Amino acid sequence: MNIDLKNKRVLVTGGNSGIGAAIAKAFATEGARVAINYLANPEEANRLVEEFTGAGGQALGLMADVSDPKAVETIFGTIDDAWDGIDILVNNAGIDGKYALGWDADADVWGQVIDINLKGTYLCAREALKRMVVQRSGVVLNTSSVHEVIAWTGYSAYTASKAGISMMSKTLAQEAAPYGVRVLCIAPGAIRTPMNQAVWENARGYKDLLTKIPLGRIGEPEDVAKMAVILASDAACYITGTTVFVDGGMSDYPSFSHGG
Repeated sequence: MNIDLKNKRVLVTGGNSGIGAAIAKAFATEGARVAINYLANPEEANRLVEEFTGAGGQALGLMADVSDPKAVETIFGTIDDAWDGIDILVNNAGIDGKYALGWDADADVWGQVIDINLKGTYLCAREALKRMVVQRSGVVLNTSSVHEVIAWTGYSAYTASKAGISMMSKTLAQEAAPYGVRVLCIAPGAIRTPMNQAVWENARGYKDLLTKIPLGRIGEPEDVAKMAVILASDAACYITGTTVFVDGGMSDYPSFSHGG
């Protein structure tokens, strides 16, 4: 199986923490050149860049708000200047937003989740695809979630954004396929990251969470990272326009395991 990513030019948005950092590390380990986009915690982004370059690799730290079209154009221009293009985009930047029932949600807060998760994913994909269709190769891997198919009370913006990413990716995949470019989603389930730390650090919350996961354990960022590397490689060269769930079976609705 071919997982050769040596010298591939990779951008990981939201790449300085959690799943994004694990994905960035996985690509760097495979010999790829990795650009790490971030908005906050520049110290962690710089630490990763130093780690990758110290191991003999190439890396960039690129601060930008992915919901800002001009900022997105700038980071892709910087990658062009450094590496003359891009081979793999991992759209990982995202937020879950503030808990609120739909009728109580603040419209601006609701819209911010859509702007970062959905619009940001689109803006980065647009810039990547402009380059990939010309070179007739490339992979856009968008981070969705089990919540593209599982409702989540209090987080209608998040679920809407992830379902939107899924259908947008299918459409972009359809458009890009004639140019040899693949577009698909990776959908994490419950992963041990700062985003859901309040749940897995709480004994009662953690016990409840495990009832939702048939494999009986919470996922680790590395579980997602390993699959991201595979999906972006030629080992997955016949996969596009779909979502690959990395969720321990959560999207299999384990509450129905004993019948309806």
